[in-house]
Amino acid sequence: MTRSSQAVAYSRPSVLESAADGQRLGLETSRGATPSGVEDHPRFFAGFLTSPQVASAGLLAVADVAAARYYQRQLRASLDPVVTGNGDRLRFESFSGCCGVYARLDVLESGLDGGEVGHGTTNVDVNNPLREALSRIGADDPLHLRVGPEELAVTTLDGPVVEKKVPLPDRWLRGFAEAQVTAAGFDLRAELPAAEAVRFLRALPRGGARGASIGARWVVSSGSGLRPTTRAVPGAVCLPGPERLVALQRVLRHATALRVYGPSVTGGAAATASAWEVVLPGMRLTLTLSPDASRGFSGEGGVLDALAADEAAEDAELIAVLLAWEPRVDVADLSAASGLTPERVRAALVRLGTSGRVGYDTAEAAYFHRELPYDAERVERHNPRLRSAQALVAAGAVALDGAVGTVTAEDGHVHRVRDAAGVLSCSCLWWAKYRGGRGPCKHALAVRMVRRGIAAAERDMARVDGGAR
Repeated sequence: MTRSSQAVAYSRPSVLESAADGQRLGLETSRGATPSGVEDHPRFFAGFLTSPQVASAGLLAVADVAAARYYQRQLRASLDPVVTGNGDRLRFESFSGCCGVYARLDVLESGLDGGEVGHGTTNVDVNNPLREALSRIGADDPLHLRVGPEELAVTTLDGPVVEKKVPLPDRWLRGFAEAQVTAAGFDLRAELPAAEAVRFLRALPRGGARGASIGARWVVSSGSGLRPTTRAVPGAVCLPGPERLVALQRVLRHATALRVYGPSVTGGAAATASAWEVVLPGMRLTLTLSPDASRGFSGEGGVLDALAADEAAEDAELIAVLLAWEPRVDVADLSAASGLTPERVRAALVRLGTSGRVGYDTAEAAYFHRELPYDAERVERHNPRLRSAQALVAAGAVALDGAVGTVTAEDGHVHRVRDAAGVLSCSCLWWAKYRGGRGPCKHALAVRMVRRGIAAAERDMARVDGGAR
């Protein structure tokens, strides 16, 4: 597994301090992207939180996920959360060290008071003393929030005084991207009122011996609650590793509703990912779970088709210019502004997701603009299936014959790729094991790339012929 270390630098530690007008929470930012370019310590907000105790609990939940591993728990994980200012809200995101749980706290416009929200993305320092202080905030304590350096300090900072070196595996970066792509295929499956939400979440098991996962469960909407079902049925949602929802316990007493999202399933379907959103006063806390505690998002393959499209790279650069840090990216608006079809816009957004430049909000069924503060460009370069497919195409190992393609692998074995209504299957062991459940195999991906190349050449030829006439 390719991994590197990245330095995250802050001008000072984040801290919760007492003041004459209440408590002041200063969240220090690292180097990040803004509309005016990269800044060392961008400033996104200075004002009050309308529900201080709720916001503190939500921020702690996001920090819990950033510091957690839900699989192979003996290994350490510690990556600071990411904060994005979207003009009308603040988003705090994190991803577990095991690559299987994505968390996001959206502090909406109604949760903020007395300050304008800036635009940009960076890391935010959430240290252990701050965590302890946040856990003691009372319901009636006024809380002033500052995200970024104080006005006075902006021009007087001499350099970072807090620096953390954190491991940054490619698998972690790919997983952060795949989680967004996976969530884009979800629909709302159930919504529970507060009492039912609390009852359901508090009844969930916390894990087996030594925190071992208890596996996937299925639930289906029933009246105002959820009832268990022994298998996937239409309308059901998978709860893969219910012990991984433990971070939601932080905010349960403040919950006003629970929304559950998942893909469409048929009877007997395999375990799937799902998203669990706790609605809070002026905020939303969402956890997205991979299909299994031992199966991180990085291997799901949801981005491969978009990465393999020849035109997607150019489309993505065009769409990136038009994003403008919007809290809700409208595909139709981008299509009209760019002149691209909605399908090409969606493919471009998937590609932008692989470099951390967009996220996906299940509550609004829309992408949002952010720029992860990591060297995420290497995600595409180090995707093993994509690299292998590109090598097969370059070696001329793909032969097409109508709905069937044959691919001669590196070891000389010949694999047959069949097309059934646009769904490619393969005779290889990967397909036999996953049946397309983790994206295309390298052979199917290579066949799709060759087909796209032929189609693009035919379109170019048609344009030339049309111009000649």
